[in-house]
Amino acid sequence: MDRDTPVESLQEEATCPICLEYFKDPVIIECGHNFCRACIAQCWEGSNTDVSCPQCRETVQQGNLRPNRKLANVVEIVKRLSLQAAKGAGEERVCGEHQETLKLFCEEDQTSVCVVCQLSRAHRDHRVVPIKEAAQEYKEKLQGALGPLRKELEEALALTSREEKKTTEWQGKVKNKREMIAGQFNKLHTLLREEEQLLLQSLEEEERETLQRLRENVTKLSQQSSSLQQLITEIEEKCQQPVVLLLKDVKSTLSRSENVKLQEPEAVSTDLKNVYKISLDMREALKRFGVDVTLDPDTANPWLVLSEDGKRVRLGDKHQDLPNNPERFDRCVSVLGAEGFAGRRRYWEVEVGDKTGWELGVCRESVSRKGPVTLTPEDGFWAVWLRDGGYKALTSPVTPLPVSVRPSRVGIFLDYEAGEVSFYNVTDRSHLFTFTDTFSGKLRPYFSPYLNTGGTNAAPLIICPVPAQAGGNLGP
Repeated sequence: MDRDTPVESLQEEATCPICLEYFKDPVIIECGHNFCRACIAQCWEGSNTDVSCPQCRETVQQGNLRPNRKLANVVEIVKRLSLQAAKGAGEERVCGEHQETLKLFCEEDQTSVCVVCQLSRAHRDHRVVPIKEAAQEYKEKLQGALGPLRKELEEALALTSREEKKTTEWQGKVKNKREMIAGQFNKLHTLLREEEQLLLQSLEEEERETLQRLRENVTKLSQQSSSLQQLITEIEEKCQQPVVLLLKDVKSTLSRSENVKLQEPEAVSTDLKNVYKISLDMREALKRFGVDVTLDPDTANPWLVLSEDGKRVRLGDKHQDLPNNPERFDRCVSVLGAEGFAGRRRYWEVEVGDKTGWELGVCRESVSRKGPVTLTPEDGFWAVWLRDGGYKALTSPVTPLPVSVRPSRVGIFLDYEAGEVSFYNVTDRSHLFTFTDTFSGKLRPYFSPYLNTGGTNAAPLIICPVPAQAGGNLGP
């Protein structure tokens, strides 16, 4: 048997091999082995002949028992040494009441007891097991609790990582949206500075609130992770402690581990609100530059029918007998606005409704109106159209426009000095496209209700009334 310390070696030498307790009134028999007097007497009780040593089986005489007073003194010394060693190590290996080794564990009272305590009235009817057996049992339970706790910690760390990723992605979305907002407002110069600031402040407020909630999630999860790690560390350390300390408050530790439940983070939406579409407030600002546009009947293709007030145009059912004057489109079913613009800023809106095809924009007053017309900036047209279900800016080559909400009304903003023509989806208040060029001479609004193929595109284009707050002639 391995002996860990000198004190433990002495304890073994001071232990009766029959009762396994410290010697009480030790006696030595002929073979040289020692026993408690009561233990050897009980062992030989009822035998009238020679008996054998319980330890080495050598035959000895019953009456030849000699007191071993030196061993009795050694036993007392060992008891004191054991008590001092236990106290020095911070353990309670000796019963404070009976000065006996704590070799048993009372399951009901959850405490270590000695053999005398076991026989006492306080523990007589309780389930008592060897202390090492109890320690092994509870150590296995504690180790079993580590698995679920580690799983909870793993889940907490995964959730923390997910929330941190969401935070990063959210910040990326805000950054991209901020850059887009800033870019649009830079194009419009001082026109929308107030709207830009209001929009950015609103975005920053949502960013701050959302980031705060996301970071609170991360903080709460980190706190839970820390608590789980502390509990795991506590259990791991407890499993390495001496048996008595391991068993101390063990049920409380197990109860805390069993009651651990990870709190899911609060669901935080990272979708930006529709309010951040730039044209939400931009349209209100653009209305300050609203201009009263009417159609020029002298430019209208003979197939087109104009309203008396010059605000509506549709494709008619027959070719009208009209003068073939130089201003009139003869092949392209188009018409121009009556007034030409040079300098300053102008804004107007056109109702397109549910039409399946149309063309809108501006063009140079000098564009060719006879024969086929090519709608490109090189030919003096800056326009967008709807055809075959697709929206396109008529650049060279054309630029497809991603439109998520079908526009029932389109806004056109001409900033002559800046060399920009911008188109807006008034329906969802979003920016469609901006042409950038250098203008010279007068520019005129351009309209085409397009062909009425299959009778599905008969509705007119309608120039919307000028808003009451429009200035029409405000300077750049």
